Amino acid sequence: MADGNISADSSWTIQDAERVYGVSSWGGGYFQIGDNGNVHVVPTPNNNDVQIDMKAVIDEIRSENIQFPVVIRFHDVLRSQVINLNETFIETIKEAKYEGHYRGVYPIKVNQMREVVEEIVDAGNPYAYGLEAGSKPELLAVLAYNTNTEALTILNGYKDEEFIKLALLGRKLGRKVVVVIEKFSELQLLIKVAKELNIEPIVGLRAKMQSKGQGRWQGSSGERAKFGLSISEIINAARLLQTHGMADTLKLLHFHIGSQLPEIRAIKDAVNESARIYAELVKMGFRLEYVDVGGGLGIDYDGSKSTADSSRNYSLQEYVADVIYGMREVCDLEGVPHPHIVTESGRAITAHHSCVITEVVGEIKPDGASVDLATGENEHVLLKNMRELSLSLQEQSAGADEKSSLRNYQEIYNDATQYKEQASDAFGLRVIGLEELGKIETLYWQIMRQVQHFYRHAEFVPEEVQSLDFSLSSQYLCNFSIFQSAVDSWAIDQILPVVPITGLHTQPVNNGSLVDITCDSDGKIDRFVIEHAIDSVLPMPAYSRDEPFYLGLFLTGAYQDVMGDMHNLFGRLNEVHIFSYDDDPQDFYIEEFVRGSNIDHVLSVMQYHPSAMAIDVKKLIDKEVSKGNIKPREGVKWTDFYENSLSAYTYLNTD
Repeated sequence: MADGNISADSSWTIQDAERVYGVSSWGGGYFQIGDNGNVHVVPTPNNNDVQIDMKAVIDEIRSENIQFPVVIRFHDVLRSQVINLNETFIETIKEAKYEGHYRGVYPIKVNQMREVVEEIVDAGNPYAYGLEAGSKPELLAVLAYNTNTEALTILNGYKDEEFIKLALLGRKLGRKVVVVIEKFSELQLLIKVAKELNIEPIVGLRAKMQSKGQGRWQGSSGERAKFGLSISEIINAARLLQTHGMADTLKLLHFHIGSQLPEIRAIKDAVNESARIYAELVKMGFRLEYVDVGGGLGIDYDGSKSTADSSRNYSLQEYVADVIYGMREVCDLEGVPHPHIVTESGRAITAHHSCVITEVVGEIKPDGASVDLATGENEHVLLKNMRELSLSLQEQSAGADEKSSLRNYQEIYNDATQYKEQASDAFGLRVIGLEELGKIETLYWQIMRQVQHFYRHAEFVPEEVQSLDFSLSSQYLCNFSIFQSAVDSWAIDQILPVVPITGLHTQPVNNGSLVDITCDSDGKIDRFVIEHAIDSVLPMPAYSRDEPFYLGLFLTGAYQDVMGDMHNLFGRLNEVHIFSYDDDPQDFYIEEFVRGSNIDHVLSVMQYHPSAMAIDVKKLIDKEVSKGNIKPREGVKWTDFYENSLSAYTYLNTD
């Protein structure tokens, strides 16, 4: 059992910090705890000579007067993930003597930020690594950025005529644009438009798989899946193309059994099923060239390497091997050519490269401020009883046997809890006053901390006492919005690793959870990856309001960057883009600063008119000046203050 105020231990090591926070376990080789107790970034895992101290990054951000919170993007990490995925497929294909190629695509819905897409396209260019789009806006972006004529452009999602015309424009531009049919009527529309424009499309068919994924998104597979064609619809679609003299346009079979797949067995089953469907279509006379195994390649958010929703029980190498060897085995048995393999791995590409850095701006302790416990006249019996409990704890004999101590501490816990509840009722009935209630609560929290401390090393901890870890923990007020920067942690209980950036070389002295600066009670994080398990509290180094203290939310590059809303009108965060540079003393430089939302912008998005608002407020101030309620010089200052506030960053200014 943890202690709300943990005693310092001089034997604490970096290995202990690693055991508690598990940075190397979920960090994918990119994050580790340095000897100085700071979180370090290793942009290229096979080159440990280049390490970026995140404290140094934060110091430089501060020196550039960039306000927190900020998103930090490590572009070398993004490039490394693209290269690693492609090289792993290339090596496995060579080892397996597989006759097809790997032609992966990045689904930009995972993170549509231009800088992210540009970096992925550039890193993937030598591999003909393409892009995937699932909407018209995404398709417009992909047409502009996916210029490699050997790379695929995969188009998923429901489509209308304009969507299909845009896809055919890509064909006119010489691109390998594949229109994946999600429902049968889309194929009829595609045939009609393609003939009208006299442009030959590349057609893919998405299959509704019998194999089902596991984890949080398993509902996207199976017969009740939102997208895809049944086996009979696949046959009819292929025959329809044949009837219209377009059989040769059918080039790709697609499936998708879910995002963040935790269990490798689900991947094996789906590859086997898709290979059988592909083989049968080839035997029917359709010259398919590609099998798209969709997304699903998970990442290990909690470092447990398990089948938990936030983990995975396989490595990248195992995933790739199961895809390649599984497809080869079925194709060889069926006597059909090995297809080119397409994957749509987005989360695995982007998650690690981005993190959110927020400053702790306050600590909310459960026991608040203590009141004067001096004995007063005619104290109520409830207060006297609580005093006696507190005194009995102090008088516990150091030599008492363990069973006796356990029994006494549990009795004291039960009695103190009962007295506190009775005191609350008594105050409501006007039996005791506010000062007596304050003394009872102060004594109660003192007793609870002593009880918690006693049980910290006990072999058996009563269930009700175990809850003290959470109830005695602090809440750390952080300058950011959960709904903007970590929306999945609120919406679907996604685990995102949270780690103090500095001070990890010293033993944690307190436990806490995080609350943000929004006005919503749901703006909190109280599930953390601690010792490869999920805990309700985060061990924290010493915190003082006199010194800046920063926390990092990691693995936020997938979805979190683009799914945030305008809750409380906070808007987007400031961003800094980091590149490694071995010749720099700090091994990095800030390549770009992207300013986050200012107040003027978020108000405009919600149909306010900031310039008109400034004029209206100036009129109100001028009116008060004319009445003599505000002095003219003061009125000018207030007008300037209001106008300057409109252009300010939406988050708190802690400087």
